Order: sequence, then structure tokens, then C-alpha cells
Amino acid sequence: MEGKQLSLFPNLENQNDKIYHKKAKTGRYEKNQYELNNNDGDPYKNFTKIEDKPILKSDYKFIDLFCGAGGITQGLVQAGFQPIASVEENSIASATHRKNFPTSHHFCGDIKEFNSTEWLNQIGSPEIHLVVGGPPCQGFSVAGKRNPDDPRNNLFREFVRVVNEIRPWYIVMENVPGIITMKKGAVKKEICQAFIDIGYSNVSVAILESAAYGIPQIRPRTIFIANKFAMINPYPKPQLLPHQYKPIESAISDLPELTPIPEINHQWTRHSQEYMKRLAKVPPGCSLYKTYADAFKRQYLGKPSMTIKENHGGTHIHPYLNRVISAREMARLQSFPDLFIFEGSMKKAMWQIGNAVPPRLAECIGYALIPFLNKIADDKGVGSRE
Repeated sequence: MEGKQLSLFPNLENQNDKIYHKKAKTGRYEKNQYELNNNDGDPYKNFTKIEDKPILKSDYKFIDLFCGAGGITQGLVQAGFQPIASVEENSIASATHRKNFPTSHHFCGDIKEFNSTEWLNQIGSPEIHLVVGGPPCQGFSVAGKRNPDDPRNNLFREFVRVVNEIRPWYIVMENVPGIITMKKGAVKKEICQAFIDIGYSNVSVAILESAAYGIPQIRPRTIFIANKFAMINPYPKPQLLPHQYKPIESAISDLPELTPIPEINHQWTRHSQEYMKRLAKVPPGCSLYKTYADAFKRQYLGKPSMTIKENHGGTHIHPYLNRVISAREMARLQSFPDLFIFEGSMKKAMWQIGNAVPPRLAECIGYALIPFLNKIADDKGVGSRE
């Protein structure tokens, strides 16, 4: 494998070793992560060791807001939770969610038009145990222009509105790590205060690195957790140390390298021979373009994937092939199962995958929550599933 990788760069053999051997980055927000995750000023945050498939004492129901294709939904379903509803404005992402979770109610449209009280009444007003979601992060993300006045930054208030109407036991809100430092921390404080104002007074914030939970990709995410019972806000303890992170090839090596399989979204952008020659000259960690340095970036072998993005078809370059990675390879790196099929064109599938929360990360968060949900169920006398 090593020889195959090096053979792609015959024209670079005499170039500066510092450029050729560009070091792979396995962490980007360590300082913020350490400060958040070890903040003694938060008495509610608790990192708990998780076990796969803990016993659920009730059918815990959840609603996924700004659900996209359904990364969080998929992860919570894997953990044993029951999806009740999803809200998504993009019609193609909503179609993907509907396809993969046909028993859940789907609202496709502006969340401002989602009347949660009316909807709950129509289905018998079941108790909702968890509201989850990731309001659009374009205004927060450091990958683009960080505009603190971007109107999308305030969509979290719609998340808060629905939580206030539904009154779930717990809430989980996901976003990019950059949200922590927006306006020198004022955005984070504003979000926490919004939850406090509606009775979820013990808000906790942590940055979780996806790769630490067995996902073959470096993808740190900010996770807000709160509950209305003044209980602990559980976070899953990391399961892997950085030197144990799964490499990219562990997820994609068994997929056909040159034969597309459209039925499972294993498709990639077609390149001309001339373009492939240009791709062959791109070393790991470097991009084909100087002005779009985050697109057409060659992945490393032996390391977890760099954070994947869609970039309008400009996904990352395969670690040793002269093509970009496929939509299914992207999905594998996000921990989506192969049975999860994305609707729309190849580029639309890539867009959905690149914007998703890794299901395995959501699954681990679900496992951390279950013992605390079980305690509430016991205290409330909720009947057992058995």
C-alpha cells in the first residue's frame, strides 16, 4: 500500500521533504475542548463510560429538528430510541429522511411554520423524551466566513421555541466547534441563557471528537445538553486515544476502487485523463487548488479521514487513487450503514453526507443518556418495555 501511494508522485521526489511529508492533523480544537470538558464550574456535566445496547426501561421517543438526511436520527435509532418526527427545510434531505425512517412523521418546510403543539395533538399527545438537532452552522463555522450577524445563527431560537412547547426530558443540540468562540464566547452564553429562560437551567457544553468513538474521521462537534429535572448531563467518555483512531482504509478498503455501484451511492465525479494526471501530483494533506484549499485535498493513508465536506463536488481526493472519494466512501467515513440510501443526484448525496452528524457519535450520546432517562422513568413510574 505504501508503494502504491508513493508511486503517484514521481514528479515530487526531489521537492522539499517538508512539503512532501506534510503532517496529518488529528486534532484542531484541543485547547477549547480541554477547557470546556474540564470546566469545574459546571456541576452538571459528567463524562460517563458507555456500554453498547444498555437496557431501555421505556420506549424513549425523540424529535429531530434541522435533521438533514438523518445522521442523528440514525444514531439514536441504533441506540434503541424511537423517532417520532423530523423537521427539515431541504426537500431532498427530507426525502432521504423519509425513505430511511418511514414510520416517523416528516415536516418538510421552514421550521418557523412547524406547529409542534398542533402536531402532538394529532397523534395523541405522546410524551417526548428527547429533542435533538443541529441548527444551520454556516454562520458559525470556521470553514467559511464567520459572520456573527448571519441570520442563520439565530435559527437556534426556533429550536428553543419547539423545546419550550414540547417540554422533553432532555435536549441535545449539536453544532460546529467554532460556535464556542463566536463573539468572544457571547454566542455560547446566549444559547445557554435561552435554555435557562425556558426552565432548562443546567446547560452543559462539551466538544466531542468523533474519531474518539470509532469513527474513521477527525470531526469535532460541540454538543449542548440540558434537562428539566436538574439532573446530570451525561456525555460519553472517549473510547479511543488519538494513537488508536481508526484509519481511513478501515472503512473504505473493501469498496470497489474503479467500479461505481449507484444502488448504494458509490459514485464519484468523473475526471478526464488530464485532470487525473493533475490529481496524481497532489500529496497527502495538500489541495489541488491554492484558492480552495479545503477542497480536492488528498487524504492520508494510515490516518483517520480529514473532516469531509461536500464543496460542490470538490470532495477530498482518495488516499491513493486519482479520483475524489465517492458518496458511499464519504458515508462510510461518517459511519452511515450501507443500507442507508441517499436521495437525489450524486452531488446532492455528497452535500447531505458532508453536512451530517456521524450516526455513531449520536449513538454514543444516546447510550450515555439511557441510564439517566431510565432513572427518570423509574421516578415517574413509567411502565417497563417488557
